Amino acid sequence: MLKPFLGDATPWVVSVALAIAYVGLLKLGARYPELELDDPNSEVIHLPQTRPTVMVGLHYILPVVVLVWCLMVERLSPGLSAFWATVFMIFIMLTQRPLIALFRGRSKVQDDLREGVQDLWNGLVAGARNMIGIGIATAAAGIVVGAVSQTGVGNLLADVVETLAMGNLMLILLLTAVLSLILGMGLPTTANYIVVAALMAPVVVTLGQQNGLLVPLIAVHLFVFYFGIMADVTPPVGLASFAAAAVSGGDPIRTGFQAFYYSMRTAALPFLFIFNTDLLLIDVTVIQGILIFIVSTIAMLIFAAATQGYMLTRSRWYETVLLLLVAFTLFRPGYWMDKIHDPYQTVPPAEFSEALMRVDQGSNLRVQIAGEDDVGDPMVTYRLIPVPGGQTADERMQNLGLELYMDGDRAFVDMVEFGSLAADIGFDFDQEIVEVSAPVDRWAKEWIWVPGFMLFGLVYWLQRRRHARKGQAGQTVTAA
Repeated sequence: MLKPFLGDATPWVVSVALAIAYVGLLKLGARYPELELDDPNSEVIHLPQTRPTVMVGLHYILPVVVLVWCLMVERLSPGLSAFWATVFMIFIMLTQRPLIALFRGRSKVQDDLREGVQDLWNGLVAGARNMIGIGIATAAAGIVVGAVSQTGVGNLLADVVETLAMGNLMLILLLTAVLSLILGMGLPTTANYIVVAALMAPVVVTLGQQNGLLVPLIAVHLFVFYFGIMADVTPPVGLASFAAAAVSGGDPIRTGFQAFYYSMRTAALPFLFIFNTDLLLIDVTVIQGILIFIVSTIAMLIFAAATQGYMLTRSRWYETVLLLLVAFTLFRPGYWMDKIHDPYQTVPPAEFSEALMRVDQGSNLRVQIAGEDDVGDPMVTYRLIPVPGGQTADERMQNLGLELYMDGDRAFVDMVEFGSLAADIGFDFDQEIVEVSAPVDRWAKEWIWVPGFMLFGLVYWLQRRRHARKGQAGQTVTAA
C-alpha cells in the first residue's frame, strides 16, 4: 500500500519508520532488567520469565522485517536482501547498548560503544565458525549437483521412476519420496535440500507435466524436501535418531524405527501440498487464507485422533475410517468436487484462440502438446497457460507470443516469439496442440466441507454417547 502512494520516497519513509520502531522497542525493553548469560556448566535452578525475555529482545525482529521487505516489496535479490538485513543488524549491535543505557539513566557512551564493538566482533567470529560446517556441506552438495548435471544422472533417475511407475501419478510420487529418503541420508539440512531439489524436484515436474499433474514449483520442492528431512530419523543411518538415543540412553535402531513411525503419520502432508496448493496459500485471498488455516487446523486434529485411535473415547474401526475420510475431505475438498463436476471443458485444438478469448484474464488454460524433447525423442506433455490481457483473440495470441497454423482439425505451432510468455511456458516450433481444456464455472469446492463436518458430527455424537454411558457405569460401580 505504501509504494503506490509514496513512490520513490518509500525507502526513506520506511527507514524513518524503522528507526522510530527501533528506538521505541529499545525504550520498551529498557523497562525490564537486563538478561544474564547462562553458564553452561551450572545447574538450571529456574527458567527465565517469558515476558521480560521477549521484551528485552523484541528489537531483534526488525532485521527480519528488513529482509522480508527487500524480498517481497523491493524485489531485490536474496543476496542483496540478506546484505541490507545484515547491515541493519550491525547497526543494532553497535547502537543498542548506548541507547538502552540512556533510557535507563546510566549512560557511559564511550564504554557502551566499546562493548557494542566487542559484541559485533564476537558475533562475526561466532558466525564465521558456524559457517564452516555449512560451507563444507554446501560445497560437498555442490560437487554432487555438478556431477549430476554433467553426467545426466538426473535424466536417468527420471527414466527409472517413469519406467517403474508406468505412468501412475501416485507411484511416481511414492517412488520419488523413497529416492528422496535415500538421497537425504547422512546429510545436514542445507546439503539435503540442495541434493533433493537438484535431483528429485525436476523428476516430479517433468513426469508430472507428462501425466497431467501441473503444480507450482514450491510445492514440488516442499514435497521432496520433506522426505529428504525424514532421512534424519530413518534407520539405519538416522543421524537425529542416534543423537536422541545418546541423550536418552536407548537403542539407536529402535529409536529410529519409533521416530520413523511417528514421522510416517504425517507423510500424507507433502502429498497434500501437491494436490491442494491452497494449503500453501497460493492464489488465495486473505479471507480464504484465514478460512483455510482454521479448517486445516481442525483437519490436523481430526487426523491425529484417527491415527491415535482415540478422540473422546477409544475409536472403533469404522469410526477411525470415518475420521480419516473427514480429514481427507477437509484437506482436499477439490477431489470430491471434481467427481461431481469436471473443472475443465474440452475445446477442439482448432478453437485455441477462441478459447483464449472466452476465458477471463488471469485464469489458465490446460493444453496437451506433442512434439520432441531436447534430444529429439517423442514427447507428450501438458502445459498451464496463463491467459494474457487483450480485447480480441488475436491481441491475446500476440501478447502470448504464439502463432498457430491449422491442418484441418489439427493445430500446430508455427512461430514462438523469442522471450515471450509462450517461450517461457515451453512451446516450440512444429509442436502439435493435442487437447485444450478451458475452466468452467462451478460451485466452490469449499462447499464439500459441509458434508465433511456433518460426518464428523456423527462420529462425535457416537463417541460422546458411548463416553457418557461409560461415565454412568463408573458412577454406578462407585455408588455400589
